[in-house]
Amino acid sequence: MKILVVNAGSSSLKYQLIDMETEKVIAKGGVERIGIRGSLLKHKTEKSEKIIEQDMPNHKVALKFVLDALVNPEYGAIRSMNEIDAVGHRMVHSGEDFNQSVLLTDEVMEKCRNNAELAPLHMPANILGVEACKEVMPDTPMALVFDTAFHSTMPAYAYMYAIDYDDYKSYKIRRYGFHGTSHKYVSQEAIKYLGRGAENTKIVTCHLGGGSSISAVKDGKCIDTSMGFTPLAGVPMGTRSGDIDPAVLEYLAAKKGYTILDCVNYLNKNCGVAGISGVSSDFRDLTKAADEGNERAKLALDVFVYNVKKYIGSYIAAMDGIDCLVFTAGIGENTWLVRKAICENMDCFGIQIDESLNEKKNDGTIHDITARGSKVRVLIIPTNEELVIARETKELLQA
Repeated sequence: MKILVVNAGSSSLKYQLIDMETEKVIAKGGVERIGIRGSLLKHKTEKSEKIIEQDMPNHKVALKFVLDALVNPEYGAIRSMNEIDAVGHRMVHSGEDFNQSVLLTDEVMEKCRNNAELAPLHMPANILGVEACKEVMPDTPMALVFDTAFHSTMPAYAYMYAIDYDDYKSYKIRRYGFHGTSHKYVSQEAIKYLGRGAENTKIVTCHLGGGSSISAVKDGKCIDTSMGFTPLAGVPMGTRSGDIDPAVLEYLAAKKGYTILDCVNYLNKNCGVAGISGVSSDFRDLTKAADEGNERAKLALDVFVYNVKKYIGSYIAAMDGIDCLVFTAGIGENTWLVRKAICENMDCFGIQIDESLNEKKNDGTIHDITARGSKVRVLIIPTNEELVIARETKELLQA
């Protein structure tokens, strides 16, 4: 079985074609600048790499270029479209309508359109990708895999905000959480690594990248997560503020003449470690600047580390313990200084890392950095959201 995984953005489309017999990626790539001058398709297989520069006015045209590349006799990966058994789509938001992945139907699509207002930056693009695929591949089964679904197991006391209950019921204002496919993948891989079933496991997963989120996973299920109604909540991120007193919005609006939309854009795009440091949202630039004596870069790193520590500690309290701490995503997998700082002075929780193992370059596999004598296993697990989407698509087809 071969499954095409599609992740559509507003002006981009990323894809992977995965052979589910081996779970091997046989082709992958992405289209940039859809609907913008200078559209570009980068297509890669094990044996070749191809760059196609051609205007692609919409997602339908972009997808046709992707499919043509996949079956191209020179640089493709399959002989015909008939080899693609299904398509798995990344969808950012499930609202409260879905607590797991679903096969695409007209009714499902209508619910997704209704939920688009919950994630206006992402859902319209996700929907465009699904519609383009359906038009070009009308007879191919398709599945929708939601970023929020893994967090749907949170108890009400974890996802509720202390607002008027009628407003929650009317407008679905609550904590949803994001990066669910990543948290699901690395927590399941950690459970396998620990060599026991999910029952009685207590794991904190740290997805640390341009967007960062922390999750508490007990008995294999998410019981809490740091992102909220939107991906703006939680720890400070590359350009996002993370948790902030909501009254700041009124104060900013008065001082800077901002509208509510201006305030939200400001908190999403002008804050985080980039806003504190004035240097960059990239942690490679931040660590370099901090090493060179830039105090604001050092402060940005300290603020990030401190907030991650607080979330880890609170989730240990929520689970009444911890067996395993997992780092993943760009920063979590590659920035040893940040991992070291997060794990420092965590002896009270039984968390200790081996510094030489921590500094060792990540080779793309599970990397155990636990110190001898540590009561808690500390792992670096490269995330694989596309594989989660492909696996869930396969399971839906077989069911």
